[in-house]
Parts: sequence; structure tokens; C-alpha cells
Amino acid sequence: MTGVKRPNDKHLMLFSGRAYPELAGEVAELMGVEIVPTRALNYANSEIYVRFEESVRGSDAFVIQSHAAPVNEWVMEQLIMVDALKRASAKRITVVAPFYPYARQDKKHAGREPISARLIADLFKTAGANRLMSVDLHAAQIQGFFDGPVDHLWALPVLADYVVDKYDTSEMTVVSPDAGRVRLADMWSDRLNTRLAIIHKRRDPNVANTVAVHEVVGDVRGRVCLLVDDMIDTAGTICQAAEALVARGAKKVIAAATHPVLSGPAIERLSASAFEEVIVTNTLPIPPERRFDRLTVLSIGPLIARAIHEVFEDGSVTSLFNGQS
Repeated sequence: MTGVKRPNDKHLMLFSGRAYPELAGEVAELMGVEIVPTRALNYANSEIYVRFEESVRGSDAFVIQSHAAPVNEWVMEQLIMVDALKRASAKRITVVAPFYPYARQDKKHAGREPISARLIADLFKTAGANRLMSVDLHAAQIQGFFDGPVDHLWALPVLADYVVDKYDTSEMTVVSPDAGRVRLADMWSDRLNTRLAIIHKRRDPNVANTVAVHEVVGDVRGRVCLLVDDMIDTAGTICQAAEALVARGAKKVIAAATHPVLSGPAIERLSASAFEEVIVTNTLPIPPERRFDRLTVLSIGPLIARAIHEVFEDGSVTSLFNGQS
């Protein structure tokens, strides 16, 4: 019979946490769907309550939450949303976390430390998630922490296309701000067909947590230097790197990073830095008071919308990145 939805018909439903409804709204508009009305509130003792105001039975559910501060509250809210969907008989539940929480705690650096990134994956699985989707994971091994499919999206095409349109890449050098981001910088260098440089931090053995010298490995004199990273948190490392490049004769310094965490003194540091421009995406919300003149924010919404569409249609997410995952 026409007009009757069979039990095995696919049915996409999009849900948003309260951390960053603007991004979820953009994704919904791009996909031509509505965000499912949800009642969410905090009780007086800070406990979270969630109830969906439509039936979700048999749906292919996508739950978007951006884990900005307070991270723990938004993690808990997303877990509760997933649990509610599972108990309401959603057919498949995909956690969409543009910025994966606790990603920097991906391994033990010393005894008696947790691996919190793995714990987050376990929590989502226990709550009822079948699949995870995130943008630019801090460490690739996080994909293996979740017992199920993980869609690892790359913001590099979004950021790189902007850089190519605005700057002359023939005089550009891509720079890794430390040894840990060399692979990312190498990907950028391949994408832009540019030179590569690395900043090596030498620490003062007599003073704890103090960088004594920034050594620049590679010739940056007279070059437009593009510092790349997956996130900017307090901005200390990347601002010190910019100063080191200017001291070595760089013509201009630009920064490109996916996640604008921008904690504590980040805005003051970036505003007073040598950067010509700081380019980020909107995986995390940036309130007006945390913005500054040289900050450019690009939308990650179209990428997330395309990825959700591919997952829903059982297509290929890696096809969005020429097979890279």
C-alpha cells in the first residue's frame, strides 16, 4: 500500500544537545530535516533530564553535541540522550561529536594515569551508541577505542581551500608547531604542494615546564608561514611558535586549526601575537566576546551534513576525502 511506512523503512532523525544548537541547526537546514523537539533541563542539584517529544521507534538517530566547556555536563547530556533513544527503540544511534571530549588523554604518560579518551568511548557504547562520528581526532588511535564504526572526518579540505583562495601558496611554508603535529603538517604540505618546517622545543632542564629555545628546522626566511594544529586551547604553544618564526625572518605568519577551544588567556595571547590571521572551524561555539579582528571562522556544517547523509544512505564517508580515513 502506498503512503504506509513499512517497519523496515529507513527514517533519519536528528537530535541536538544544548551545548551548541546553532551548529546542529545549520546541519539540519543543509540536510532539509528538522531537529526533533526535545525537552532538556537541569534539576536544582544539577542532574540532567531529557525527553524527546516525538516517537523515535525504528529511527536512524544522529545525536549532535559539541563538547565545549563545561565539558562534563555536555558529555553527560549526550549520554543521557543516547540512553533515552536506546530505551525508546531507535534502530541505530550515531553519536556526532565534532570535538571529541578528553581526546588528549589518549595514553598513559606516567603510572596511575587514566586513558580517559577510551573511557568516553566505553561510556557511549554502554549508553547504546552504535556508531561515532568526529572531526580531526587528536590521536588516530582513538578510532580503535570504540567497539563499532568510527567516522573520522577531516577539516583539512575546508581550511585548505580557504588558504588557497586567499594566499599565494608558492611562497608558503607549512609549519608544525611541535614534533607531535608533524604528520598533520605533512598532510597540509602535500595538499598545498609547499615546503615543510618543524619547530623543535628545547626545554630548560633546570626549570620545570619551561621552554628555553624554539629551534626552527627548515628555512622560513622571507616565507609566508602557515602554522597548523588540530586545536588551539590556551594558545601558548602556537603563539610562541609564531614569535620564533618571526625571529627567524618569516615574512608573515598565519595559523590554521580545526578546534577553537580558546581557554583562559587564549584570546589575549592571540590578539597580541604576530599572526596575520587565525583560521578555525566552528566545531565549537565561539561567543562574541571571545572573537577578535584577525579570527576567521569557517563552517564545518556542510562536511558533517554530507557525512551524516553518507552514513544514512549506507554510502562511503571516506569518499569525501579521496579514500583517506
